Amino acid sequence: MGNPLNLPFDPIERAHDNWTRRWGASPAMAAVTSVMRAQQILIGELDGALKPFGLTFARYEALVLLTFSTSGALPLGKIGERLMVHPTSVTNTIDRLEGQGLVRRRPNPSDGRGVLAEITDAGREVTEEATNALMNMDFALGCYSDEELWRMHEMFTKLRIDFGDFPEPVVAEGR
Repeated sequence: MGNPLNLPFDPIERAHDNWTRRWGASPAMAAVTSVMRAQQILIGELDGALKPFGLTFARYEALVLLTFSTSGALPLGKIGERLMVHPTSVTNTIDRLEGQGLVRRRPNPSDGRGVLAEITDAGREVTEEATNALMNMDFALGCYSDEELWRMHEMFTKLRIDFGDFPEPVVAEGR
């Protein structure tokens, strides 16, 4: 887990003040810098909570994705697509999980050249235990109310739609 900075001032506010003096106010600069720092904090806290299980958050996400699949197995390309990561990252993640006995590779019966990653019983067990640990710490976001968390989710959904991750959902009239 990371260490708090314990600074006597907010370095992002200080950076924004300097930015404003040089280039003009930019709420976007302050927001993106805050998001990047939040990501550092969250990855540190989540990876710290997952360390006793021999996992990082990236490996945990892959295990959860496999538990959500009907058969417990997915093609590596599908894993990368769903986790929104580069194929090299998927290969590295699956290599690590396979080395831990949490996942096994097997041929894809519907694609002669393809490979499936399949979660093992040990992988399912670790996923359940790790999920309990993350749930007990509110995924390191316990300082927010449920309403704030949903609002945060909606704000980032807007960014992801604008970027083109997926189309804006169509809302039925009268709802």
